[in-house]
Amino acid sequence: MIDFGAIDFAALLPFILVGFAAQLVDGALGMAFGVITSTLLVGVMGVPPAQASAKVHLVEVFTTGVSGINHLIHRNIDGRLFLRLVVPGVIGGVTGAYVLSSLDAGLVKPFVLAYLAAVGLWLLWRGLDHDPKIKDPKIVAPLGLAGGFLDAAGGGGWGPVVTSNLLIQGAEPRKVIGTVNSAEFFLTTAISATFIWQLGIAQFGVAVVGLLIGGVVAAPLGAILAKRIPARKLLLLVGVVLTITSTYGIWQALS
Repeated sequence: MIDFGAIDFAALLPFILVGFAAQLVDGALGMAFGVITSTLLVGVMGVPPAQASAKVHLVEVFTTGVSGINHLIHRNIDGRLFLRLVVPGVIGGVTGAYVLSSLDAGLVKPFVLAYLAAVGLWLLWRGLDHDPKIKDPKIVAPLGLAGGFLDAAGGGGWGPVVTSNLLIQGAEPRKVIGTVNSAEFFLTTAISATFIWQLGIAQFGVAVVGLLIGGVVAAPLGAILAKRIPARKLLLLVGVVLTITSTYGIWQALS
C-alpha cells in the first residue's frame, strides 16, 4: 500500500509535470507517454527496464481509461478498427511482458527505434508535401501484435508503432489517435496483470503516484486537441515527436 503521509510532494511535483506533459502529447498524437516516462525512469533514475515498464503500464491503466472515455465522447474512435486492434494487441502485450520479465530485450531496441525514426521522417514529408488522403488501412492485426509486444518489452511502443503505421496507410489521423488510445487501455491492463504475476505487486512509489496524477489530469485535454487539430498538422506533429523521441532513443541505446 502507498503511505500518502510519507510522500514528499516536492519530489512528487516533477513526476506530475512529466506525467501531464507526456499524456497531453499521447492523448493528442497517439504516442509518447511510455517513451517519455520510461526514458525518465530508466535513464535518469536507474530503474531496471522490467520494473520501469511495469510502473509505466500500471499508470497507463488509469490514463488510457480516462483518455479512451474522452475520445469516445469526442467521437474520435473507429469501432471496426478498434476491434481489429485490441485482441492481437493484448496477445502481443502479454507475450512481451512475459519475455521482458525473463530476458533483456535491449538488443532489438536500436533497430526498432531506427525504423520508427525513418517512419517519423516519412510522415513529416507527407504532411509537408501532400494533402492527406483518407483510406481504410489494410494491415491492422499484425500491427496490433507487434505494437503490443514492443510496448511491453520496451516500456513504450504501442503508439509509435501502431499510430504511425496506420497513418502511413492513409487512415484518418483523428480516428487513428482516438482508437489507438482507447485500445491501449485493454493492452495496458493485460500487460500490468502479467507484470504483477511475474514481478509482484510492490511496484508503486513516488514516481507512479506523480505520473498518475499528471496523466489523469491531462487525458481530457489530449482528446480535445486530437479532435480540433487539422489532419495535416496532426501528421506533422506525429512526425516531429516520433523522429525526436526515436533519434534520442537510438543515441541513448548506443552510447
